[in-house]
Amino acid sequence: MERHSPTTSPGLRPHPLCVPPGSRCLLLIPAFNEGASVRRLVLRLRRALPTCDILVIDDGSTDDTVRQVPEGTAVVTLPFNLGIGGAMQAGYRYAALHGYDIAVQVDGDGQHRPREVGRLIDELSKSGSDFVVGSRYLGKVHYRQTASRALGAWFLRGVIRTFTGLPITDCTSGFRAANRRVIRAFAHWYPEDYPEPEVILLLHRSGYRISELGVQMRHRKTGQSSIRLFDGLYYVIKVTVCLVLDLVRQPWPRGKLVDAGLATAQSGPVVLPNATAAAGVSESAAALPAGTEPRAVPVHP
Repeated sequence: MERHSPTTSPGLRPHPLCVPPGSRCLLLIPAFNEGASVRRLVLRLRRALPTCDILVIDDGSTDDTVRQVPEGTAVVTLPFNLGIGGAMQAGYRYAALHGYDIAVQVDGDGQHRPREVGRLIDELSKSGSDFVVGSRYLGKVHYRQTASRALGAWFLRGVIRTFTGLPITDCTSGFRAANRRVIRAFAHWYPEDYPEPEVILLLHRSGYRISELGVQMRHRKTGQSSIRLFDGLYYVIKVTVCLVLDLVRQPWPRGKLVDAGLATAQSGPVVLPNATAAAGVSESAAALPAGTEPRAVPVHP
C-alpha cells in the first residue's frame, strides 16, 4: 500500500487518474464544529482533486465552521444537529438532485488524506463495485487505537461477516465512495443511528456490490467524533441490535436503480426537503409531505 506523510506533497498534487471521463464527482464533508480543520481540508482537496466538486454539510455547528469554509464552496446548513445519518442523507440528496455519478464521504476533521480520496475513486471506477469502503485495517497499516476500540472493531467485523459473508475489516469507517445507483438509494433512505455498519448490511441485502480498499488515515486532532461511545460495550450492543433489526428491513428495491423522485437541478436555487423525522418531515425522499415548505440550500459565500 502507498505510504505518504500527512504534510508532504503527494497529498497536494492533482491525482493522475481519479474521476473517469464524462463522470461528475462530489466530495461530501459532514462537519459538526470543525472550524479548526475544515478550511485547510477543503483547500487541500481542491489542489489534489481539481475535477471534483465539494459540498460541506454543516450539521448545526455552534462554532465558526461555516465561516471557515473557503469561498466558492457549496454549503448545506442544517437547522440543528441531526447527527451523521441526517447530515449524510442531506449530502446524498444534493448529489442526486445535481446528477452526480460519484459521491465520496470525507470527514471534516482532516483524517482522510486527499491522495487516498483519489485512490478510493479509482477503486470504485475499476472494481465494478457500487460502494467502496476505505479501511484503516486492510493491508500493511499502522493505525494506532485503544484496546477497547480494537475489540469493538473486531466484534462488529464478525457480526457483519456473519450476516453478509463479506470480509469487511473496517465497518465503522466514515471514508467511503458511492456510485450513482447508491447515491440515489441513499437519497431515498439512509439510516440515522449507526449508518457506517448499517449501510454495509443493507446494501448487501439489496444486491449492491461492496468492496474495500486499504487506506492510510491520520488520527483526529480537532473536532468531535460522531461515534462517541465506541470505547464502551454499550455502543457495540446498540449497533448489534440495530444490525439485527436491519435483517428485516428492505429500504431499497433489490438490484434496481432506486427512483427517489428526484429531478436533476437545472437552474435556480436547490431545494432540499428535510428528509429526516427529526426535522419534522417523512424519512422518504420521494416527495415533500403536503403542507411542508422546501428549504433553500444556502451556498457559501
